[in-house]
Amino acid sequence: MSEGPQGWGTPLYSRVLDTLPAGATVLDVGCGAGEFARAATDRGHAVRGVDADPSAVAVAARRVPEGVFAVGDAQALEQPDSSYDVVALVQVVTHLANPLVALREAARVVRPSGTVVATVWGRESECDVRLLGESLAALLPPRPETPSGPPPLTEPDRLAKIVDMAGLAVATVDEVVCSFRYDDEDELVGPVLGSGLGRTAARRGGPGGVRAALLEGLADRRRPDGSYVLQNLFRVLTARPL
Repeated sequence: MSEGPQGWGTPLYSRVLDTLPAGATVLDVGCGAGEFARAATDRGHAVRGVDADPSAVAVAARRVPEGVFAVGDAQALEQPDSSYDVVALVQVVTHLANPLVALREAARVVRPSGTVVATVWGRESECDVRLLGESLAALLPPRPETPSGPPPLTEPDRLAKIVDMAGLAVATVDEVVCSFRYDDEDELVGPVLGSGLGRTAARRGGPGGVRAALLEGLADRRRPDGSYVLQNLFRVLTARPL
């Protein structure tokens, strides 16, 4: 399941770009298919992107022919020290096995006067996408009552602590709400059925059961035109090298 419907990230990308100086050199870590890189280039920034997925890198290169893209590891950047005005980790750190290492790499390659920007989802309670899991709860294995391990990076204090451990000083933490709009029932249900969450639920309730549960659980998010809109909060953290 993709992180959201097409175009969901526009407000988030704009908020990130509002923090950057004009004409910055930007390293887009975990660039994916180049959506953020396209937005940054359109603002006049020079972008280099790296991602572990070769197919995503190929799409990014086609989407942003002005940029430079390569397959790379966020936790072992093949970039010189102090070489970028900005290192952007947009919706990346929560997907990494060791986000601290990636942030240390970002601190290494950003210039002393530069900025590291990282974005994460808000807390589960701050994001309507939680309703997908809640709607399917009866078809899923029970969740543990007490989560194990450290708090997630969606907790602002936890993210700030990791950033500090990476040798960076938090400058700002901003919030932005992104609307996930699905034009109709099929657009809402289809991605869920294709996800691990949906496949697990379908083993118990079948595709029809998944569909019925989702439409019932998200009935109050249905608009008069038949679309569904989920409001999700994201945090944008900027930091400076120590």
